[in-house]
Amino acid sequence: MGSTRLLVKDGGFGTQMTVHVGNSVDGDPLWSARFNATNPTAVINTHLDFLQNGADMILTNTYQTSVEGYMEYLELDEQESIELIKNTVRLAHIAKEKYLTECYEAQLAVPEGFPLIIASIGPFGAHLHDGSEYTGSYADYVEPKTITDWHRVRIEACLEAGVDALAIETIPCQMEAEALVEMLCDDYPEVKFWVAFQCKDESTLAHGEDFAEAANAIWDILRERKALDKCLALGVNCVHPKFVTPLFKSLNGERTADEQIPLVVYPNSGEVYDVTTGWQGREHCVPLENYVPEWTQLGAKIIGGCCRTYARDIRRISEAVHAVNKLKKAA
Repeated sequence: MGSTRLLVKDGGFGTQMTVHVGNSVDGDPLWSARFNATNPTAVINTHLDFLQNGADMILTNTYQTSVEGYMEYLELDEQESIELIKNTVRLAHIAKEKYLTECYEAQLAVPEGFPLIIASIGPFGAHLHDGSEYTGSYADYVEPKTITDWHRVRIEACLEAGVDALAIETIPCQMEAEALVEMLCDDYPEVKFWVAFQCKDESTLAHGEDFAEAANAIWDILRERKALDKCLALGVNCVHPKFVTPLFKSLNGERTADEQIPLVVYPNSGEVYDVTTGWQGREHCVPLENYVPEWTQLGAKIIGGCCRTYARDIRRISEAVHAVNKLKKAA
Protein backbone atom coordinates (compact mmCIF):
# COMPACT_ATOMS: atom_id res chain seq x y z
CA MET A 1 0.00 0.00 0.00
CA GLY A 2 2.99 2.28 0.38
CA SER A 3 3.21 2.55 -3.41
CA THR A 4 4.62 5.81 -4.74
CA ARG A 5 3.19 5.28 -8.20
CA LEU A 6 -0.11 6.82 -9.24
CA LEU A 7 -2.85 4.20 -8.80
CA VAL A 8 -5.98 3.45 -10.82
CA LYS A 9 -9.30 2.91 -9.07
CA ASP A 10 -12.18 1.11 -10.79
CA GLY A 11 -15.17 2.90 -12.36
CA GLY A 12 -18.89 3.17 -11.68
CA PHE A 13 -19.92 -0.23 -10.35
CA GLY A 14 -23.65 0.19 -11.02
CA THR A 15 -22.83 1.57 -14.47
CA GLN A 16 -20.60 -1.31 -15.54
CA MET A 17 -22.99 -3.81 -13.97
CA THR A 18 -25.65 -2.88 -16.53
CA VAL A 19 -23.48 -4.75 -19.06
CA HIS A 20 -24.36 -7.93 -17.14
CA VAL A 21 -27.87 -7.27 -15.81
CA GLY A 22 -29.37 -4.58 -18.07
CA ASN A 23 -30.83 -1.32 -16.78
CA SER A 24 -32.67 -2.81 -13.80
CA VAL A 25 -30.17 -1.16 -11.40
CA ASP A 26 -31.49 2.43 -11.59
CA GLY A 27 -34.39 3.36 -9.34
CA ASP A 28 -34.05 0.32 -7.08
CA PRO A 29 -33.94 1.35 -3.39
CA LEU A 30 -31.02 -1.08 -2.96
CA TRP A 31 -29.44 0.00 -6.27
CA SER A 32 -26.66 -2.45 -7.27
CA ALA A 33 -26.60 -3.90 -3.73
CA ARG A 34 -29.64 -6.08 -4.54
CA PHE A 35 -27.49 -8.15 -6.90
CA ASN A 36 -25.20 -9.21 -4.06
CA ALA A 37 -28.09 -11.52 -3.16
CA THR A 38 -29.79 -12.14 -6.49
CA ASN A 39 -26.92 -12.31 -9.01
CA PRO A 40 -23.50 -12.70 -7.34
CA THR A 41 -21.98 -13.89 -10.63
CA ALA A 42 -22.74 -10.48 -12.17
CA VAL A 43 -21.03 -8.79 -9.20
CA ILE A 44 -17.90 -10.93 -9.68
CA ASN A 45 -17.87 -10.30 -13.44
CA THR A 46 -18.24 -6.55 -12.95
CA HIS A 47 -15.19 -6.52 -10.66
CA LEU A 48 -13.34 -8.62 -13.22
CA ASP A 49 -14.17 -6.18 -16.03
CA PHE A 50 -12.38 -3.40 -14.16
CA LEU A 51 -9.37 -5.52 -13.22
CA GLN A 52 -8.95 -6.69 -16.81
CA ASN A 53 -8.99 -3.06 -17.92
CA GLY A 54 -6.20 -1.81 -15.69
CA ALA A 55 -7.68 -1.08 -12.23
CA ASP A 56 -5.16 -1.40 -9.39
CA MET A 57 -8.01 -1.61 -6.91
CA ILE A 58 -11.67 -2.58 -6.81
CA LEU A 59 -14.30 -1.25 -4.41
CA THR A 60 -16.65 -3.76 -2.85
CA ASN A 61 -20.30 -3.47 -3.91
CA THR A 62 -21.29 -2.23 -0.44
CA TYR A 63 -22.00 1.46 -1.11
CA GLN A 64 -25.75 1.04 -0.68
CA THR A 65 -25.72 -1.91 1.71
CA SER A 66 -27.22 -1.62 5.17
CA VAL A 67 -28.86 -3.93 7.65
CA GLU A 68 -32.01 -1.76 7.51
CA GLY A 69 -32.11 -1.85 3.71
CA TYR A 70 -31.69 -5.61 3.49
CA MET A 71 -34.26 -6.23 6.23
CA GLU A 72 -36.80 -4.00 4.49
CA TYR A 73 -36.26 -4.84 0.83
CA LEU A 74 -34.92 -8.42 0.93
CA GLU A 75 -36.80 -9.49 4.08
CA LEU A 76 -33.63 -10.74 5.76
CA ASP A 77 -33.07 -10.65 9.49
CA GLU A 78 -30.23 -8.68 11.07
CA GLN A 79 -27.70 -11.52 11.10
CA GLU A 80 -28.52 -12.55 7.52
CA SER A 81 -28.04 -8.94 6.41
CA ILE A 82 -24.60 -8.74 8.06
CA GLU A 83 -23.66 -12.07 6.49
CA LEU A 84 -24.69 -10.80 3.06
CA ILE A 85 -22.42 -7.77 3.49
CA LYS A 86 -19.51 -10.07 4.40
CA ASN A 87 -20.29 -12.27 1.42
CA THR A 88 -20.26 -9.22 -0.84
CA VAL A 89 -16.63 -8.61 0.17
CA ARG A 90 -15.91 -12.28 -0.61
CA LEU A 91 -17.23 -11.74 -4.15
CA ALA A 92 -14.48 -9.14 -4.65
CA HIS A 93 -11.93 -11.69 -3.39
CA ILE A 94 -13.24 -14.28 -5.88
CA ALA A 95 -12.84 -11.75 -8.71
CA LYS A 96 -9.31 -10.94 -7.55
CA GLU A 97 -8.32 -14.63 -7.49
CA LYS A 98 -9.80 -15.20 -10.96
CA TYR A 99 -7.87 -12.21 -12.27
CA LEU A 100 -4.58 -13.32 -10.69
CA THR A 101 -5.07 -16.80 -12.16
CA GLU A 102 -5.65 -15.25 -15.61
CA CYS A 103 -2.47 -13.18 -15.23
CA TYR A 104 -0.46 -16.19 -14.08
CA GLU A 105 -1.65 -18.29 -17.04
CA ALA A 106 -0.87 -15.45 -19.46
CA GLN A 107 2.51 -14.89 -17.74
CA LEU A 108 1.61 -11.28 -16.94
CA ALA A 109 3.35 -9.67 -13.98
CA VAL A 110 1.18 -8.12 -11.26
CA PRO A 111 2.78 -5.81 -8.64
CA GLU A 112 3.05 -7.55 -5.28
CA GLY A 113 0.04 -6.97 -3.02
CA PHE A 114 -2.20 -5.87 -5.90
CA PRO A 115 -4.97 -5.59 -6.85
CA LEU A 116 -6.27 -4.02 -3.64
CA ILE A 117 -9.76 -4.64 -2.29
CA ILE A 118 -11.27 -1.51 -0.77
CA ALA A 119 -14.56 -1.50 1.14
CA SER A 120 -17.01 1.04 -0.23
CA ILE A 121 -18.52 2.92 2.72
CA GLY A 122 -21.17 5.24 1.29
CA PRO A 123 -22.81 8.04 3.30
CA PHE A 124 -25.57 7.75 5.88
CA GLY A 125 -27.94 9.40 3.41
CA ALA A 126 -27.63 6.60 0.84
CA HIS A 127 -29.79 4.17 2.82
CA LEU A 128 -32.51 6.79 3.31
CA HIS A 129 -33.26 6.60 -0.43
CA ASP A 130 -34.42 10.21 -0.50
CA GLY A 131 -31.54 11.83 -2.37
CA SER A 132 -30.06 13.25 0.84
CA GLU A 133 -26.62 11.83 0.06
CA TYR A 134 -26.51 14.62 -2.53
CA THR A 135 -27.55 17.36 -0.09
CA GLY A 136 -26.29 16.21 3.31
CA SER A 137 -29.53 17.59 4.80
CA TYR A 138 -29.50 14.90 7.50
CA ALA A 139 -26.47 16.65 9.06
CA ASP A 140 -28.93 19.27 10.32
CA TYR A 141 -30.97 16.88 12.46
CA VAL A 142 -29.10 13.56 12.93
CA GLU A 143 -26.57 13.27 15.77
CA PRO A 144 -22.98 12.30 14.84
CA LYS A 145 -23.17 9.26 17.13
CA THR A 146 -26.29 7.99 15.33
CA ILE A 147 -24.35 8.22 12.07
CA THR A 148 -21.20 6.49 13.34
CA ASP A 149 -23.23 3.74 15.05
CA TRP A 150 -24.98 3.10 11.74
CA HIS A 151 -21.68 2.98 9.82
CA ARG A 152 -19.96 0.78 12.39
CA VAL A 153 -22.04 -2.33 11.60
CA ARG A 154 -21.10 -2.32 7.92
CA ILE A 155 -17.49 -1.30 8.55
CA GLU A 156 -17.01 -4.20 10.97
CA ALA A 157 -18.62 -6.67 8.54
CA CYS A 158 -16.27 -5.54 5.75
CA LEU A 159 -13.19 -5.64 8.00
CA GLU A 160 -14.09 -9.10 9.23
CA ALA A 161 -14.42 -10.36 5.64
CA GLY A 162 -11.00 -8.88 4.80
CA VAL A 163 -10.26 -5.63 2.96
CA ASP A 164 -7.09 -3.61 2.41
CA ALA A 165 -8.69 -0.27 3.28
CA LEU A 166 -11.97 1.64 3.49
CA ALA A 167 -13.28 4.14 0.95
CA ILE A 168 -15.31 6.64 2.97
CA GLU A 169 -17.00 8.05 -0.10
CA THR A 170 -19.59 10.43 -1.52
CA ILE A 171 -19.69 12.18 1.85
CA PRO A 172 -21.84 15.32 1.44
CA CYS A 173 -21.17 17.04 4.77
CA GLN A 174 -18.17 17.88 6.94
CA MET A 175 -19.79 16.62 10.15
CA GLU A 176 -20.14 13.05 8.85
CA ALA A 177 -16.54 12.98 7.60
CA GLU A 178 -15.16 14.30 10.89
CA ALA A 179 -17.26 11.87 12.95
CA LEU A 180 -16.12 8.90 10.87
CA VAL A 181 -12.44 9.87 10.91
CA GLU A 182 -12.51 10.35 14.69
CA MET A 183 -14.20 6.96 15.10
CA LEU A 184 -11.66 5.25 12.85
CA CYS A 185 -8.74 6.85 14.71
CA ASP A 186 -10.17 5.89 18.11
CA ASP A 187 -11.60 2.43 17.47
CA TYR A 188 -9.81 1.07 14.39
CA PRO A 189 -6.28 2.48 14.63
CA GLU A 190 -4.77 -0.12 12.26
CA VAL A 191 -7.28 0.46 9.45
CA LYS A 192 -6.27 2.51 6.41
CA PHE A 193 -8.84 4.63 4.57
CA TRP A 194 -9.52 7.54 2.28
CA VAL A 195 -12.24 10.18 2.50
CA ALA A 196 -13.92 11.45 -0.67
CA PHE A 197 -16.44 14.28 -0.49
CA GLN A 198 -19.44 14.90 -2.73
CA CYS A 199 -19.32 18.50 -4.01
CA LYS A 200 -22.01 20.53 -5.77
CA ASP A 201 -19.69 23.01 -7.49
CA GLU A 202 -16.02 24.03 -7.76
CA SER A 203 -15.66 25.07 -4.12
CA THR A 204 -18.31 23.62 -1.80
CA LEU A 205 -19.55 20.31 -0.43
CA ALA A 206 -23.09 19.21 -1.25
CA HIS A 207 -24.19 20.46 2.19
CA GLY A 208 -22.55 23.85 1.65
CA GLU A 209 -19.27 23.73 3.60
CA ASP A 210 -16.09 24.93 1.91
CA PHE A 211 -14.23 21.92 0.46
CA ALA A 212 -10.71 23.13 1.30
CA GLU A 213 -11.73 24.01 4.85
CA ALA A 214 -13.40 20.60 5.34
CA ALA A 215 -10.40 18.71 3.94
CA ASN A 216 -7.96 20.74 6.04
CA ALA A 217 -10.10 20.08 9.13
CA ILE A 218 -9.86 16.33 8.48
CA TRP A 219 -6.10 16.61 7.93
CA ASP A 220 -5.76 18.50 11.22
CA ILE A 221 -7.69 15.79 13.10
CA LEU A 222 -5.36 13.17 11.64
CA ARG A 223 -2.26 15.20 12.47
CA GLU A 224 -3.39 15.79 16.06
CA ARG A 225 -3.97 12.08 16.51
CA LYS A 226 -0.69 11.18 14.78
CA ALA A 227 -2.70 9.19 12.25
CA LEU A 228 -1.67 10.78 8.94
CA ASP A 229 -0.17 7.46 7.83
CA LYS A 230 -3.61 5.81 8.15
CA CYS A 231 -5.13 8.13 5.55
CA LEU A 232 -4.35 7.11 1.96
CA ALA A 233 -5.87 10.31 0.55
CA LEU A 234 -8.56 12.96 0.79
CA GLY A 235 -10.56 14.10 -2.19
CA VAL A 236 -13.78 13.99 -4.17
CA ASN A 237 -16.00 11.55 -6.01
CA CYS A 238 -19.35 11.57 -7.82
CA VAL A 239 -18.71 15.14 -8.99
CA HIS A 240 -18.62 16.76 -12.43
CA PRO A 241 -15.02 16.46 -13.68
CA LYS A 242 -14.84 20.19 -14.49
CA PHE A 243 -15.12 20.94 -10.75
CA VAL A 244 -12.12 18.82 -9.76
CA THR A 245 -9.22 21.09 -10.75
CA PRO A 246 -10.59 24.20 -8.96
CA LEU A 247 -11.45 22.09 -5.91
CA PHE A 248 -7.93 20.64 -5.78
CA LYS A 249 -6.32 24.04 -6.43
CA SER A 250 -8.23 25.47 -3.46
CA LEU A 251 -6.64 22.80 -1.25
CA ASN A 252 -3.19 22.18 -2.72
CA GLY A 253 -2.62 25.09 -5.09
CA GLU A 254 -0.40 27.05 -2.69
CA ARG A 255 1.44 24.01 -1.31
CA THR A 256 4.80 22.77 -2.56
CA ALA A 257 4.93 19.21 -3.92
CA ASP A 258 6.27 17.99 -0.56
CA GLU A 259 3.51 19.74 1.39
CA GLN A 260 0.61 18.60 -0.79
CA ILE A 261 -2.14 16.54 0.82
CA PRO A 262 -2.42 13.23 -1.11
CA LEU A 263 -5.62 13.30 -3.15
CA VAL A 264 -8.11 10.76 -4.50
CA VAL A 265 -10.48 11.57 -7.35
CA TYR A 266 -13.13 9.55 -9.15
CA PRO A 267 -15.62 11.84 -10.85
CA ASN A 268 -18.67 11.09 -12.94
CA SER A 269 -18.34 11.02 -16.72
CA GLY A 270 -19.53 14.61 -17.10
CA GLU A 271 -23.01 13.60 -18.23
CA VAL A 272 -25.89 15.26 -16.42
CA TYR A 273 -28.82 13.34 -14.95
CA ASP A 274 -32.34 14.41 -15.82
CA VAL A 275 -35.21 12.80 -13.88
CA THR A 276 -37.39 12.35 -16.97
CA THR A 277 -34.84 11.61 -19.70
CA GLY A 278 -32.01 10.00 -17.71
CA TRP A 279 -28.33 10.70 -18.42
CA GLN A 280 -27.66 13.32 -21.10
CA GLY A 281 -24.65 14.88 -22.82
CA ARG A 282 -22.21 11.99 -23.35
CA GLU A 283 -21.11 13.55 -26.66
CA HIS A 284 -19.99 16.74 -24.87
CA CYS A 285 -17.90 15.04 -22.17
CA VAL A 286 -14.16 15.66 -21.97
CA PRO A 287 -12.56 12.19 -21.65
CA LEU A 288 -11.44 11.70 -18.05
CA GLU A 289 -7.98 10.56 -19.09
CA ASN A 290 -7.33 14.07 -20.44
CA TYR A 291 -7.38 15.39 -16.86
CA VAL A 292 -4.85 12.91 -15.46
CA PRO A 293 -1.69 15.07 -15.86
CA GLU A 294 -3.19 18.21 -14.23
CA TRP A 295 -4.79 16.28 -11.37
CA THR A 296 -1.48 14.52 -10.74
CA GLN A 297 0.30 17.90 -10.58
CA LEU A 298 -2.17 18.95 -7.89
CA GLY A 299 -1.46 15.90 -5.73
CA ALA A 300 -3.75 13.12 -7.01
CA LYS A 301 -2.45 9.68 -6.01
CA ILE A 302 -5.54 7.61 -6.89
CA ILE A 303 -7.66 8.27 -10.00
CA GLY A 304 -10.74 6.39 -11.23
CA GLY A 305 -14.34 6.92 -12.20
CA CYS A 306 -17.81 7.08 -10.63
CA CYS A 307 -21.27 7.25 -12.24
CA ARG A 308 -21.41 6.58 -15.99
CA THR A 309 -17.81 5.43 -16.21
CA TYR A 310 -17.38 1.98 -17.71
CA ALA A 311 -14.49 -0.47 -17.80
CA ARG A 312 -13.46 1.00 -21.17
CA ASP A 313 -13.07 4.42 -19.48
CA ILE A 314 -10.84 2.85 -16.82
CA ARG A 315 -8.72 1.31 -19.58
CA ARG A 316 -8.05 4.79 -20.98
CA ILE A 317 -7.39 6.30 -17.54
CA SER A 318 -5.01 3.41 -16.87
CA GLU A 319 -3.08 4.17 -20.07
CA ALA A 320 -2.78 7.85 -19.08
CA VAL A 321 -1.66 6.87 -15.57
CA HIS A 322 0.98 4.50 -16.96
CA ALA A 323 2.35 7.39 -19.05
CA VAL A 324 2.60 9.58 -15.92
CA ASN A 325 4.25 6.80 -13.93
CA LYS A 326 6.77 6.27 -16.73
CA LEU A 327 7.70 9.97 -16.65
CA LYS A 328 8.01 9.91 -12.85
CA LYS A 329 10.33 6.90 -13.05
CA ALA A 330 12.49 8.55 -15.65
CA ALA A 331 12.74 11.82 -13.69
